[in-house]
Amino acid sequence: MRMKRSRSEIFGLRRVIKLPHILLGLAALYLIIVCFKFSAFFDSSNSTDVEAVRKYQLEISTPLIRSAYHDEVSEGLDNDNNGRFKRVIEQDNEISENGDEKDDGLPPIDLRYGRLTGNILKKKRRTRDMSALEKMADEAWSLGLKAWDEVREYNEEDAKIASVLEPKQERCPPWVSIGGEELTKGDQMMFLPCGLTAGSSITVIGTPKHAHNEYVPQLAKTKTGDPLVLVSQFKVELQGLKSVVAEDPPKILHLNPRLRGDWSQQPVIEHNTCYRMQWGPAQRCDGLPSKGDDDMLVDGFPRCEKWMRNDVVDSKESRTSSWFKRFIGRAQKPEVTWPFPFVEGKLFVLTIRAGIDGYHINVGGRHVTSFPYRTGYTLEDATGLAIKGDVDVHSVFATSLPISHPSFSPQRVIEMSEKWKAKPLPRHPVRVFIGILSATNHFAERMAIRKTWMQSSAIKASDVVVRFFVALSPRKEQNAVLKKEAAYFGDIVVLTFMDHYELVVLKTIAICEYAVQNVSATYVMKCDDDTFTRVDTILKELDRVPKQQSLYMGNLNLFHRPLRHGKWAVSFEEWPEAIYPTYANGPGYIISIDIAKFIISQHAKRRLRIFKMEDVSMGMWVEQFNNTTHVKYSHNGKFCQYGCMDNYYTAHYQSPRQMVCLWDNLARGQPRCCNFR
Repeated sequence: MRMKRSRSEIFGLRRVIKLPHILLGLAALYLIIVCFKFSAFFDSSNSTDVEAVRKYQLEISTPLIRSAYHDEVSEGLDNDNNGRFKRVIEQDNEISENGDEKDDGLPPIDLRYGRLTGNILKKKRRTRDMSALEKMADEAWSLGLKAWDEVREYNEEDAKIASVLEPKQERCPPWVSIGGEELTKGDQMMFLPCGLTAGSSITVIGTPKHAHNEYVPQLAKTKTGDPLVLVSQFKVELQGLKSVVAEDPPKILHLNPRLRGDWSQQPVIEHNTCYRMQWGPAQRCDGLPSKGDDDMLVDGFPRCEKWMRNDVVDSKESRTSSWFKRFIGRAQKPEVTWPFPFVEGKLFVLTIRAGIDGYHINVGGRHVTSFPYRTGYTLEDATGLAIKGDVDVHSVFATSLPISHPSFSPQRVIEMSEKWKAKPLPRHPVRVFIGILSATNHFAERMAIRKTWMQSSAIKASDVVVRFFVALSPRKEQNAVLKKEAAYFGDIVVLTFMDHYELVVLKTIAICEYAVQNVSATYVMKCDDDTFTRVDTILKELDRVPKQQSLYMGNLNLFHRPLRHGKWAVSFEEWPEAIYPTYANGPGYIISIDIAKFIISQHAKRRLRIFKMEDVSMGMWVEQFNNTTHVKYSHNGKFCQYGCMDNYYTAHYQSPRQMVCLWDNLARGQPRCCNFR
């Protein structure tokens, strides 16, 4: 008799029987998938390796820094290696967020620079968190690509581009005014449409605020007094246009009345200028009169008027002589003294007038100070008035303003002469390639260089090659004008990232890359567009260097320490070391081509440490190269860091007017500086 199984036993038996079959089926399916994916992995891995080899081989790699222009040699290189480069370019498209490749729509001419850098940043997003500098660079590249696309679209619209590049028909108003509330909404800035001209005046009506407590860390450290100090001060500044992100706009006139809080414990009016984050020599008016003949007058006015001070005894006569004059009854004319022109809580009327030689400041209808014009600035550059600090502004009125602005409606075609055009890149080796860092709206600086030291015999003979390296501006109109200038002169390498003060180091890498890939040069020199360079003298200096000797030449700094506090502070995360490596000052230095090749190869391998201070970065890279190859460090103070010195090699902070003067001096055989007041 067959025993009947229970329902639970039947269910358990079925589960035992079916489970192995299910497991075997899953295992078989897994093996099929693994085999399929494994072969695909090998295929993708091999293609990736081939692509990586193509990228990292210096001879055939795409440039590391994206550029909008390249020379005829680059075009020839593209044609000669069309198949090889085209395959790399096609495979080197940006990777989208979902991992798929996509074309960014840029033509091949734009792909000559920057493809590898963009992909490095993309891969770093997926592998690790980027540093603050890398994030800034990544954003600058993205914004730059968009800006360049806008320029191409902008140029296609004939009507719009004509309004930028051709003289404008509209006229600026002869006067402007603004109220205190409107000024506050506009970030304490009033726009001056066409700048200033001789005879223009700006009147500010306001009331200084009462003093407030301000903490002074220096007093707390020295324990010499109460770290809380009563402060009441404000500033009125004439500013130019900002050309680089994170760089302060040029301060053409900095007027700083200090009612309380100055270290002298006396009311003071300070004047100054600031250009490219560097302050000029200050002029302080502290209640003592100017020295007359010893201190140059400005349009016949003294620089500083006298006002009452209770801590100054008149040194012209002693108490005895003063008593004797009174005793004999000699008549004595009373001396008129004025108080400090600004008082906390009391209304003032301040007028800044543009004269022939400088600015004149009147308060309450009385002349108080005069400040001479500084070289490098023109009145039409003063396109903004900023008022900030401990002051309540009631109204501002500017009159006698110019009705047109030459740089807003750039009649630059007058400057665009055939003789200022750059020659194509030579196909023969050259001795030096000079890369000049510039900004979009620095047309006057570039034009001054073209007319002066770029006319040196070695450059005209193509023994030395010079190119400007310019990143993009947030202003679409400036980028459009820059593109026209670059296309005409042929001496500008447009880098398609958004210009940023802390990303200057990318321009330096671009200079090295351009020299390695486009020019067969022995040496590479980097300088700024306010640096005047004596090319022939530098070539003579390089003749003294043994051939095949690795070289780092400039005004070298030894054992410099990073600043940890203040405006130029460097955090420990940015630079943990106690000192910087030996580095040459940024306005002008020279490296041999083997160092430039090392920099590009290390950057391609993602082994190049990048720091926001480009001159320190170069010192760091040279130090790294020196670990394996001996480098000759050549120091010379004639690579001037601040200003100029006689018999200079390079002169820094030179205005277009000074460059013309220096060139004229060289023509007379006199390498002297040009100091204008």
